[in-house]
Amino acid sequence: MIPVKVAKLGLDSVSNTYVVVLQEEGGERMLPIWIGRPEAESIAMQLNGVKRERPLTHDLCQSLIAGLGATLRRVQVTRLEKSTFYAELHLVRVGAPVIVDARPSDAIAIALRLDAPIFVDETLFAGEEDEGTGTPAGRDDDALTAEQLQRHLEHMRPEDFGRFSL
Repeated sequence: MIPVKVAKLGLDSVSNTYVVVLQEEGGERMLPIWIGRPEAESIAMQLNGVKRERPLTHDLCQSLIAGLGATLRRVQVTRLEKSTFYAELHLVRVGAPVIVDARPSDAIAIALRLDAPIFVDETLFAGEEDEGTGTPAGRDDDALTAEQLQRHLEHMRPEDFGRFSL
């Protein structure tokens, strides 16, 4: 597992889908993960220090974890299968480890709220996928092949993604 940080959050103009870009800590490798608008807004609010009067879903998760006496030790983005990324929340409660399946977007939003480290499986930086086409989740058309998308992403710079703002 490779430690990462949220490098960018923005709208991918190619797919018109929000993307969170994770960057290897102390390195240059990046992993874009396409996410939904509500998750992008939740991540953006946390990155920008925006507080809401009432808790949103990820704030509720933060409260549940604390209320149950658990600690979020880490988040892991574990695999890509059929164009869908998978993640896990690694919690500890009463000294016992608890692993919870999660979407990466939710896991990242929760990790940011709880100041927990985020890790990515090494194989994801190599572009390996268990099954599927390799196109980003949420893309229903075949406008770009997996190879075209890979070439497009390889030539993008972090500033190409822009900065998501509310």
